[in-house]
Amino acid sequence: MMGQTPRIEAQGLTRSYDGGRIAALRGLDLSIAAGEFIAIVGPSGCGKSTLLAMLGALEAPQTGTLSFDGEPFPPPHRASAFRAEHIGFVFQSFHLLPTLSAAENVEVPMFESTRSSRQRRERARMLLHLVGLDHRSNDRPSMLSGGERQRVAIARALANQPTLLLADEPTGSLDSVNAARVMQLFEQLHAELGTTLVVVTHAAEVAGHAQRVVRMQDGRIITEVEHAA
Repeated sequence: MMGQTPRIEAQGLTRSYDGGRIAALRGLDLSIAAGEFIAIVGPSGCGKSTLLAMLGALEAPQTGTLSFDGEPFPPPHRASAFRAEHIGFVFQSFHLLPTLSAAENVEVPMFESTRSSRQRRERARMLLHLVGLDHRSNDRPSMLSGGERQRVAIARALANQPTLLLADEPTGSLDSVNAARVMQLFEQLHAELGTTLVVVTHAAEVAGHAQRVVRMQDGRIITEVEHAA
């Protein structure tokens, strides 16, 4: 991505488990431009989820370097604050709190911010409107469809205006219709907000929405294909 500022620069990342018997990442290099939408694909066990955890400052590489906007990723004791300021997460299983309404779930990441309770409520309403669910703001997750729950989860991920949005198999629990709706929403958010978006997926139809598809195998990147705009 020539001429664009790198949001993420990863060089020589390694990570192994079980006393070194399982090598999840083997000297991986990856550059992600600010505002880019990429999909990371590959078979189970290829290192996709480990890489996503590192990009989200949930795990640190054993060797190699990671930078964010030209600065090294923070040490573990500062990682939580870094995630709260810069990163939003969307997971396959939604992880909504069942006793809270949709709006209250969206507010959760803002509890440690400086926003007042009124500002939190207003932002939650705005984000639910953005994902097309303002009419379901008072409903609890049990009253929502799978696609609606994932849209609430996406709204929650955007609560603190992250510059990097990470999605781990975001359509894995959805039928084809709702999966398509969620990916259309990602495209809309990417176009309107300019958020850097990284999606890990097994599904070719999901990866087809991205600007660039990064294919992994055995802890390494084996191909990168850019899609026409």
